[in-house]
Amino acid sequence: MTTETAARIPLDDLLVFHQLTRSLTSSLDLDTVLRTILEQMERTVHAELWTLLMLDESAQELYYAIAAGGEQEALRDLRVKVGEGVAGWVVQHGETLIVPETGEDPRWTKPGRMRSVIALPLRGRKGTQGAIEIFNPSAEQMTDYTIAFLHILADHAAIAIENARDVAHIQHLTITDDTTGLYNVRHLYDVLGRELERADGAGLPTSLAFLDLDQFKQVNDVHGHLIGSELLARTGQRLQELSRKQDLCFRYGGDEFIVLMPETGADAALEQVRSLHRALMETQFHMKNGLTLRIGASIGLATAPNDGAALHAIIGAADARMYTVKSNGRGQVRGA
Repeated sequence: MTTETAARIPLDDLLVFHQLTRSLTSSLDLDTVLRTILEQMERTVHAELWTLLMLDESAQELYYAIAAGGEQEALRDLRVKVGEGVAGWVVQHGETLIVPETGEDPRWTKPGRMRSVIALPLRGRKGTQGAIEIFNPSAEQMTDYTIAFLHILADHAAIAIENARDVAHIQHLTITDDTTGLYNVRHLYDVLGRELERADGAGLPTSLAFLDLDQFKQVNDVHGHLIGSELLARTGQRLQELSRKQDLCFRYGGDEFIVLMPETGADAALEQVRSLHRALMETQFHMKNGLTLRIGASIGLATAPNDGAALHAIIGAADARMYTVKSNGRGQVRGA
């Protein structure tokens, strides 16, 4: 950097960059990174509303991850299709968009008091991660210098977001079963241990269902292990579909699965699992090779604190009841 260039950069702005880079490199938690980005944007540009939208790649939609200023509540549940509106246009084209008068721009889709907007893409190594929108910025700040300054902030932000997402992905892999995509047994022990402590402190029950697929060995023997692995994966997906939002599904090992039901007593758990079991038994799995398979399951239930308060006591009680089902004809659900 030449002396002439340095002289044109105010000390306050250099301090902003210094603080930004320190803050963004000090955390790999995505929520912390997003809050840091928005705080720096607020300090840089005086405006009525700042929003940061993240890209949901599977749905090709943007969602409002964080906002500051007015109207945060109204934006919380909104989704923006890539290519639609100001933010959608910015993400689709990877270009900054400055709209001094929103009423005259066809890309403006939000009615209300918002009159102008600066929208910047968050472009990283792997593409555009999202967009930043700054609504009703002060007129004197709509300068080339301010926009250049915001671009630098956005570039730093995009790198930090990518790094945080990469770390989150790696962490997810460590707790996920490769075959089914469900949580693995190591994560089960962590979650169940915490849930039992929480439930004990609050005086709430926690239930657990232990599932063993019936005659799964025959699938491997007749159709091969590739079909067997595919059936395990499809069964895991179906269990998630049939479980409630608050429940968690795990692959325990082999053809064994666990469904953890927080804040659920024995009677409610039995009703839920019987419904799940009926639907699972009726499911036809259409395999990639054109084969259609069905699978049964034997299920044992246990509930804390009635069946014990320790992690292995609950799993052991559910496991024992599952084996009782296995010994008496399979294909049933057994509770306490």
